Amino acid sequence: MAGWPIEEVARMSRVTARTLRHYDEIALLPPARTGANGHRYYGEPELLRLQQILVLRALGLGLSEIGRVLAAQVDELEALRGHHRRLLTERDRLDELAATVARTITDLERSRKDGTPMTEINRPENLFEGVRPADYEEELRAFPELAEAAGRAVAAMTPEEVEAGQRERTALMIGLAELMAAGLPAGAEEVRARVAGQYRALTAVQPVSAAEFRAMGRGCVENGPWRAAYEAIAPGLAEYQRDAIEAFTATLPDAFAHPHPNG
Repeated sequence: MAGWPIEEVARMSRVTARTLRHYDEIALLPPARTGANGHRYYGEPELLRLQQILVLRALGLGLSEIGRVLAAQVDELEALRGHHRRLLTERDRLDELAATVARTITDLERSRKDGTPMTEINRPENLFEGVRPADYEEELRAFPELAEAAGRAVAAMTPEEVEAGQRERTALMIGLAELMAAGLPAGAEEVRARVAGQYRALTAVQPVSAAEFRAMGRGCVENGPWRAAYEAIAPGLAEYQRDAIEAFTATLPDAFAHPHPNG
């Protein structure tokens, strides 16, 4: 069998060709073969391995840890059963996160209606039940260089600084949801200001091109776990974030791009 070319695997898995090339470079997912033209081709065993990689990514494991897990597994079926158990645990965690957001929405609506203090804000830890730092790191897995830089930055932080970063990112997402609920278009000046804050936070870690930022915006919709995090805050927020990034980057130069002419 000739196998599937990298572009087809990227389309089927919703993983960028750039990420697949990176997985090859770090020996996490070598292709079945490489053609004379330098293009990579994948067979069924590679697709099954990619599935496991994506499942473990969704569970918050880093690439080096995923490599160790895959190297240690003996029976593929038993490994899949283990992944399934972990996914059920992750489902329960997401249910907890959705319940946290629902309580916050109810609390905020009541506070705005009758002026009573928000019980969730009086206990700020309630806002973050079910949220883990790995959820934010996972957003960058399709951008290896940025993910590596972010990992170094997080490793140098104290637990208090990590928590502060979580709160800041959550506040940005909730603020964007409020603008969406107010009916502002994705290109409105207030929305652009919110997205500019997100962009500044990224570029403080690693230079990010406009094209890469747009790809992240598309990831809000196309990446399942990422989309779920946005939709847990407000239905339609994933698409709104994507459209807001598109509007914001329309005037940015595509600097720091790293094109790959071959497959």
